[in-house]
Amino acid sequence: MANQNGYLRIGELAKRTGTSPELLRAWELRYGLLRPSRSAGGFRLYSEDDKAKILRTKQLIASGLSAAEAARQAVTGETVTEDATPVLEGLADDLRDALDRFDEDGANRALDRLIAAASVETVMREVLLPYLRILGDRWARGDVSVAQEHFASALLRGRLLGLARGWGTGSGPTLVLACPPGEQHDLGLIMFGIAASRRGRRITYLGQDTPFSTIGATVDAVGPDLVVFGVAEGTSLGEHARAIRALAKRVPVAIGGAGITKDEARGLGVLLLEGDPFEAAGALSD
Repeated sequence: MANQNGYLRIGELAKRTGTSPELLRAWELRYGLLRPSRSAGGFRLYSEDDKAKILRTKQLIASGLSAAEAARQAVTGETVTEDATPVLEGLADDLRDALDRFDEDGANRALDRLIAAASVETVMREVLLPYLRILGDRWARGDVSVAQEHFASALLRGRLLGLARGWGTGSGPTLVLACPPGEQHDLGLIMFGIAASRRGRRITYLGQDTPFSTIGATVDAVGPDLVVFGVAEGTSLGEHARAIRALAKRVPVAIGGAGITKDEARGLGVLLLEGDPFEAAGALSD
């Protein structure tokens, strides 16, 4: 039922769009498709613009686009030609080849063309995140050298931090992002921060291998709504458990990444951010 201002509860929105409430919530969390307001009683209320975005997303999915790309186009109003996927795949190959050859100029040119061809989030989700997973597998097998892995990570970190410029000026809740002591892998955390900032969050980024004393001092100075840790696969948080529990008594704490399980998060008294960096950022929209 619509309220007197024309806003819809999720059940009515589902009826009018022929979509289940569960799928609407998934699209809202994963892709930032919907931007509900809240009633005085705390109920989520959706607008005619939200309804139009859902119908457009369904139309684009029916035409053959993925749900992620369809939602992106519905939100931005952009369109991508049928040749966009091959173009992105070709540019992703160019990027991988340039990084393997230590070709800084070639890698930057490939990234520039990728960002011109698609949204930043699409490039991160569809190109950079899969590349980093493949790079990790190749390094584990010995197919790339330590030098190649370090070169690629450093170049991508620099470009991502360039894309993150201004992420500390948002008007929404403040997030402090950090890797715990000993954790050097922060590219996923940077991507999470970019995605969260584009959903209105204000980001204070501390980066790799951050001492808990530094995190505590930042909490005192910034007064964040949430501290977010990123932990990669193979990272053990056991030695930091006491410090994390103590921090969680002062401020809400969330941890994401392949290095933590539900049981570990529960034992530490923190929120588990599940999924990839973009799903995790979307889950904070509640």
